[in-house]
Parts: sequence; structure tokens; C-alpha cells
Amino acid sequence: MRSGTGKIYQGLQKHKLLCALASLVLWQQPTVSGAENLDLTGLSIEELMGLKVTSVSKKVQNLSDSAAAIFVITNDDLRKSGVTNIPDALRMVPGLNVARIDSNKWAVNSRSANSRFADKLLVMIDGRSVYTPSYSGVYWEVQDVMLEDIDRIEVIRGPGATLWGANAVNGVINIITKHAADTLGGLVALGGGDQEQAFAGARYGASFGKNSYGRFYAKGFARDEFQYPTGEDANDDWDMARGGFRVDSSLTAKDSLTLHGDIYSGNINQLMNAPSSTWSLSDGFSSFFHDDTNVSGKNIVALWEHVLSSESKFTLQAYYDRTDRDEAFIVEKRDSFDVELQHQVKFGERNDVVWGARYRSSQDDFSNPDVTLVTMDPDSRQDNLYSAFLQDEIMIARDRFWLTLGSKLEHNDYTGSELQPSARLLWAIDTSNKLWTSVSRAVRTPSRVEGDGTVLAGIRPYPDSFNSSSPYYNPRNPLPITVLMLGNNNLEAEKLTAYELGYRFLASHDFSLDAALFYNDYDKLRTFQAQDTVFTGTGIVQTNLATNYGSAASKGLELALAWQATDWLKLDLAYSYLDSNMELDGQVGEEPQHQASLRGFINLRDDLDLNIWFRYVDSASAVYVLSQNGWFTIDEYVTCDLRLAWRPVAKIELSLVGQNLLDGGHVEFVQETFTLPTEVGRSVYGKLTYKF
Repeated sequence: MRSGTGKIYQGLQKHKLLCALASLVLWQQPTVSGAENLDLTGLSIEELMGLKVTSVSKKVQNLSDSAAAIFVITNDDLRKSGVTNIPDALRMVPGLNVARIDSNKWAVNSRSANSRFADKLLVMIDGRSVYTPSYSGVYWEVQDVMLEDIDRIEVIRGPGATLWGANAVNGVINIITKHAADTLGGLVALGGGDQEQAFAGARYGASFGKNSYGRFYAKGFARDEFQYPTGEDANDDWDMARGGFRVDSSLTAKDSLTLHGDIYSGNINQLMNAPSSTWSLSDGFSSFFHDDTNVSGKNIVALWEHVLSSESKFTLQAYYDRTDRDEAFIVEKRDSFDVELQHQVKFGERNDVVWGARYRSSQDDFSNPDVTLVTMDPDSRQDNLYSAFLQDEIMIARDRFWLTLGSKLEHNDYTGSELQPSARLLWAIDTSNKLWTSVSRAVRTPSRVEGDGTVLAGIRPYPDSFNSSSPYYNPRNPLPITVLMLGNNNLEAEKLTAYELGYRFLASHDFSLDAALFYNDYDKLRTFQAQDTVFTGTGIVQTNLATNYGSAASKGLELALAWQATDWLKLDLAYSYLDSNMELDGQVGEEPQHQASLRGFINLRDDLDLNIWFRYVDSASAVYVLSQNGWFTIDEYVTCDLRLAWRPVAKIELSLVGQNLLDGGHVEFVQETFTLPTEVGRSVYGKLTYKF
């Protein structure tokens, strides 16, 4: 594989004209008459810092007043970036490690080593959790909505367990869609290219009755396969279709109701390498085969809000979620029901209290007898979760100091009761400078596979099969060693104690700085310890049991800077540094220490925009069972994305997007097993958006 530096150099040589022109535009003022009066960003930096967010305290507050490391991706950011999926949009966030595994898989994590099923990141869509209890992770390929309908994506780096519960350890991502009153009329978006072969979406919103609004949408896409570093096709093309609706209604002056739901179905192709009991000189104890994964799901969410007074209100949310997944290594059906009550009330001028209670039930079914790579015992189980939380924001000094104390008590079927407290302090030095610090405790409870699963991790030949002096000598049909990873019903919850310090600076309406330092102390992390090695006569079976012997520490720095350089140019810079010491016996990889992102928004004239996005990701490594030493090294890489948008009339926008323009392809991450390393290649697509 070429080194990261070599890739960057060759990519720059091939595309130096394109990126040089784009970079020149960043620093060359347009001469089009009237451009100096245009608002490039839609929202000023001052307005962006004043955005209302809800994920930090489960109540509405200004972003700049949040005592947490929070970053908001706006709808304008999504449109101008040219991204076509949610994971790629998350690359804007400092401190998030987003890596594409192949055409249809991503690995996303915060402040820790990454994996496809990063197990300490809670992800929600309009408050509905999409974190799977099966693996303690997220199937990012099925998490999608119409991007034009997203109001904002709130991303918290660091623990959010006091409010959101177990598994909100390294961060919380809350994808929030627009109120139906904000999407009246129609919108059609369609396009295509080489990787984005074809995509289309349509949405229509209308008002009905008194103070009631609704919309429905439908979208679909077909994405082409990527390539292996050898140049061969990876056979990982896929397609997806989904639709949904949202209704927002003001029932009375004090009552409002929101009802929304989605349904989706898709086909995901992948070339898999799975353990095989039959030996071959070319593949050993493994075999390659094509797998056509079928995924589908549906959900419905109801949210009722009742205002008791100007200082007190209740919310009640309930949802049902059904997911089906038919894959070579797992066939799963899951039904989840969740209901949560929350009450916000102010006591006097100093105390703002939020408390709530939640119940969640999840029923799974893994009973397909044809699946042997991952099995569960029992093959069907219902898990119940009960929780209650209380948080009080105390104003110590008027408009200066706020102390927020809170805790969540949660009971689950794996580890029993867990307490997750936090303390946060915010100091408004003046209107331009704010300092905050926090100490939090969070836990991650075991997943279904960690408690009840058996995973066939691999089959390899017994070394003595190739030793002519051994009684097991048989190089044409070596003795197999079957490696099994066993779940453990006695696992404890993984624990994190996190210390954070943050600073926000708003120099003027043209410049802002948001910085966060953190130190994470992990304990009782899951590891696999070797157990028995048994000779069966036809082979050897090695078992490894899930245990809680791991510990780790990580520290880092995250920066976000925004600068409105001129009326026609805005620059957003994000940088993160992460240093981890994972004492896990080589069972996790090394994360990229340095990541940087520079986005430039250039208004060429009132109907023409150019957006450029450079990203740098440092080298890393990942656990990879299919390699000889169990590791895969990922080279550093630099990418350049360009988007040119033209609005010939007010209701039509035509855009041309180029992604990963600096090289022909680079590996960003690998799945732990089953699939081969795949390169993320250069791509171009065009898009038409029409509003009516």
C-alpha cells in the first residue's frame, strides 16, 4: 500500500489545478457587482452561537450557555457541504472520528478508539434511540432521513448519561428534524453520478385545521460499489428506499402534539470472507461468498407537551420501533417500545429543575437455524429498562455563575442498578468570554451478544500440522483450530469518569472560538480472556470469555473556530488531538491523534456559491482478524471536496459536487472481520433541487 504522504503528493499532482483554483478563490475577493451586500452563511456567527439547543440539559438553551462540548450542524451546513448521508456530515465535528469502511458501512466514535460498532456513543433521531442493544452500536447505513428536512444535528462530545442514560458515554448525537410548519409547500431533489448512481427525494407540507401542519416524504438511492486496493471491485453496491410523515398540532393554548413515523427497506451487497471447516491452499480455513443483506424497519413516535405555567411544563414521549436484518452472520428481528415522562419547573429565581422517568422494552429474535457465525442462547429475549433522573441548574450569581447538579438511576436486566451523576459549572466572565468545567460518571451496559452470544471468530491451521516430526503432520489437510468468543452473563458495566474544561470566545459578530480539554478514566472495560483449549479428535477448539479486566485513559483537545472574513467569505476550522492509553491486551486499535477540517463558504455572486472542504486524518490502526498479526495499519490521508451551486431562478438550485478529489482512493477503516479492506474513491455527482 502506498504511504499517506505519497498518496497526498500524487493526488495533488493529478488535481493541483482544480484545488489551486479553489484555494485562490478563498483569498481573491469577487468583483461581481453587489456581492459585498450578500449574506454568505444565512446565519451570522453571533446568531450561530445563540442557536437554541436541547440535548445538553433536555431543555431549550443557547449553545453558548451550554456547559458541555457541543457542536451544531445546521441545515445550511448540510446543504453547502454536499454530503449525501448523515455519517459523512458528522466529519464536520471536532473530536469525532468518522471513517467509511466501504460503500455501505461506517465507523463513528468520539474520544476513543473506533470500530464499526463503537459501543459508547448514543445516537438519536428526534429523541428516538437508534443504538442497537444487539452489539452496542449503530447500523449507520439504515439511519437516514431526508436531509433537507433536518433542522440541526446536535453533537455532544463527552458523557451525557445523567440525562440520556447508559451508553451515552463518549458522546450523544441527536438528529432533529424541522417542525412541520417550517416545511410547507413542495420540494423535489434528484441527481446522480459515478458513486451516487441515482438518488431522488420529494416532500410536501401543508396546513390543515387550526394550528395544525403536516408533511410527508419519500426518498431513495442506488450507490455503486467501491474498489479494493488491488483495483478489483468490492461488490458492495446497495440501494435503499424510505418514506415518512410528520404532523405538528397545537391542540389548545397549552397543549401541543407531534406525531411522526418512517418506514424503510433496502438491499446491501457485500463480499464476505467467513470461517470454513474445509481447507484450501488459496484461502485456508475460510471461503469467499456474496451476501445480499436485506434490511427493513418502521417506527412511529408521539410527543405531547403540556404547559402548566410560564415556569412549568410536562412532556410525554412514546415510540415503537421495529427492525429486521437478514445478513449472512446474523438474522435478527427486534421490537422496541419506549415511553418517557419529563417535567421542567423553576423554583424561584435560582433553581431550574428537570426530572423524568423512562421505561423501555426490547424483544429480539435470533432463531434462524441457518446462521452459525453468531448465535444467541436463548435465541429470543425481552430486556426491560427502568430509569429516573433529576437535574437542577442553580444560579449562584446572577448572570455570572451557574452550577448544574444531576444524576440518573437506571435498572437494566444485565448489571442491575447503575448510578450516573454529574456536576457542571458555567462562568460567564463577560458577554464575550465563557468558561465551563464538569465531572461526570457514565456507564455502558453489556450488549446482547456480550451476555448471551457465541461468535465464531475464525478457524486457523494447527502449526504442528506443517511439522514433519509431529504426530499431527498433515499439510494437505491440517488440523483446524476453531476460535470462539463467548458471552458472559456475569459481566459488569463499563465505567467512565470524565473531567472536562471548556472555553468559548465571541470576539465580535465575525469571529468565535470554542475549545474543550478532557481527561477520560475508563475502568472495567470488556476484554476477552483465553479459557479452554480442547482437542476433539477432528480439531482443536479455543474459547475466549468476555471479562471486565480492561482499563484505559485518554486525553485530548478539541477546537472549533469560525471567521466571517468578508461579506462573501466564511471559514470554519475544526481540529482535535487525542492521546489514549488502552490497557486492553491489543484488543483495540490506535485512533488518529490529529484530525483537522477547513471549510470555506464563498459567495461568488448572488446566484452562485462555491464551497470547499479540506480534511486531514492522521494514521491509525484497527483490529483485523483476517490479517496475519491481527492488525491493519491505516495511512494518513487528506481529502478535498468541492461544491458549486447555481440558482438560475429563486426556486431552483443546480449543484455539482466532487468528493475525495486528491487521490484515486484510500482506506479509511476496516471491519474487524468478514470483509476485506476497501478504498474510498474519488466521485462526482450533480443535483437538482426544486421548491414549489
